[in-house]
Amino acid sequence: MKGQRALDLSLALLGLAVTAPLFVALLFAGFFDTGSPLFIQERVGRNRVPFRLVKFRTMRPGTPSVGTHLADPAAVTRWGAFLRRTKLDELPQLWNVLKGEMSLVGPRPCLPNQTELIAERERRGVFAARPGITGLAQIRGIDMSDPVRLAEVDAEMLRSLDLAHYFRYLTATVLGHGRGDRLRT
Repeated sequence: MKGQRALDLSLALLGLAVTAPLFVALLFAGFFDTGSPLFIQERVGRNRVPFRLVKFRTMRPGTPSVGTHLADPAAVTRWGAFLRRTKLDELPQLWNVLKGEMSLVGPRPCLPNQTELIAERERRGVFAARPGITGLAQIRGIDMSDPVRLAEVDAEMLRSLDLAHYFRYLTATVLGHGRGDRLRT
């Protein structure tokens, strides 16, 4: 989509400015929850270049770095469950958007050890785009446990992404549509 980077920058700056007091409050609450409110993890970015994704921590420190669908549900703290349910854990990724590593809308960045998903996305040209905080797969509730379907939906989204879809995905995410990556139970 033409102009997506400028739109991402403008909305990320606005988002950080508007949510600054909330951001600080969430940092303090996270400090009391786990002692380490931010979670930084290597992810696969545009053109398969690795980058460091920033989120509010939702699991106990020391939890293995695996896809959410493979993580132990007991590792999620009560505070972390609230952050996930409200999607506030994603707020620090606005920094990744400002740095140019991510977009607001795009395929969710995967872990370097998710080799099947990486291969499927590579086949479909998904890595030509910046990864996003949200996108069509998140709205539809498709997570990284189904790599083939996820890569297909990511490619579908990128082929049809225009201004209307961009705002539709953002609005649906803010309104709580989709469940994102689900923990196994």
